[in-house]
Amino acid sequence: MATISLAGINKIYPPNNWVVHDFNLDIKDQEFVVLVGPSGCGKTTALRMIAGLEDVSSGEIKIGDQVISHLPPGQRGVAMVFQDYALYPHMTVAENMSFALRMQRHPKIAKAEIAERVAQAAEMLDLNAYLDRRPAALSGGQRQRVAMGRAICKKAKVFLFDEPLSNLDAKLRSKMRGEIKRFHQKAKITTIYVTHDQLEAMTLADRIVVMHDGRIEQVGTPMEVYENPRSVFVATFIGSPWMNLFNGILEAQGDKMLLALDGFKTKMVLPPSKAKLGVNGQKVILGIRPSDVFWAKTAPELKNPQEIDPSWYDQGTVEMVELLGKNAYVTFKIGGQNGLSEIVGRSFPADNEEIKLGFNLHYAHLFHAENHLNLQIKP
Repeated sequence: MATISLAGINKIYPPNNWVVHDFNLDIKDQEFVVLVGPSGCGKTTALRMIAGLEDVSSGEIKIGDQVISHLPPGQRGVAMVFQDYALYPHMTVAENMSFALRMQRHPKIAKAEIAERVAQAAEMLDLNAYLDRRPAALSGGQRQRVAMGRAICKKAKVFLFDEPLSNLDAKLRSKMRGEIKRFHQKAKITTIYVTHDQLEAMTLADRIVVMHDGRIEQVGTPMEVYENPRSVFVATFIGSPWMNLFNGILEAQGDKMLLALDGFKTKMVLPPSKAKLGVNGQKVILGIRPSDVFWAKTAPELKNPQEIDPSWYDQGTVEMVELLGKNAYVTFKIGGQNGLSEIVGRSFPADNEEIKLGFNLHYAHLFHAENHLNLQIKP
C-alpha cells in the first residue's frame, strides 16, 4: 500500500517566511493527485518536502504506515521526475534509466535484474528504439519519457512530478499529457503531480489540490472544483476562460430575492436555490462562467427556453470578439463592469455593437463580497 498522509505540514524559512501553512492531505493508494496554483503558492516546496529535498519545519509525512518526515531521500521509496529532465548527457538512454540502480550498493542489484527493469520500462514507455541514443539525439518528449523510465526502474512506491511539461511546446504538452495518463493507468502507482497549468490539472487528476499563498484552498475531483468553487480565487483559477465576476447587492421583494448588479439596468430574479443563500442588503459577487452568458439572438438554439427568465437579460456593449471557428469569446461591458461570453454558432456580433445578453443563473455562484467565499459551500 502506498497511501500518503500529510498532517500539519509547515515550511518556514528564516527569519519568518512561511511558505507552506498547515498542509493536511490524505492520498489514496494508486491515486493521481495534482497540486495546482500560481507561481510562489508553495506547491513545489510541498512536493520537495515529500521527496526529502526540503526539511519539514513541523508536521508529519507518512507513506503507508511509515513516518518518513526525517528519512533521507533515498530511503523514502519515492522517485521524482524534474522539470528539466536531469539526464546525464554523456550516457545513453539505458544508462540514464539504470544509473540509480547501478549506484546502489546495499543491497547490490544484479546486472541481469537491472537490464530486465530497463527493458520493462522501455517497453512501457515505447523507448526500445532509443536505448543506445544519448539525450542530445532525443526530442523533448522522449527525454521526458526517459526521466519517467528512470523513476520506473527504481520501483518506487510513489511518483513525484515537478512541472514536467513546462519546457515543452503546446502540441507536445498535449501529447505528453495523454502519455502520462496512460502510463499511470498501466503502472498504478500513487502519483503527486505539480503544475501551474489548470488544464493539466483538469485532464490528469483524480483529485485536484488548489493552493494559494501556501495554503490549501480546495480539494476535490476536477468537476467538483470546477462546478463548486469554494472561493473567488478557485473560481477564477480553475476553468478556461476565467469565470466572470460582477459586484452587486441582494434585494428582497416579497417572496423573491433580486440581484442588483452595479451599473446593470435590470435586476435579476434569483432561482429558488440561490435566493435562500443571502439576506436583504447583502453585498455579493456574482460568479458565472462565460458559457452561461449568452447572446439573446442565439439563446433559443443553445438553451432550454424554459430555463431562461427574461428578467435575466441586459444590454451590453461588445468590446472585442475573438473568433475561434465555431465559437467566439466576446468581451463586453455593462454599466462599467467587464465580462466575457462564449458564443457558439456561426453568427457573431461585431465590435462596438450593442447586444442583449442573458445570464443563466442556475449555474451561477454567489460569493461573499468581503471574504470571497462561496455562499453555497458551508465552512
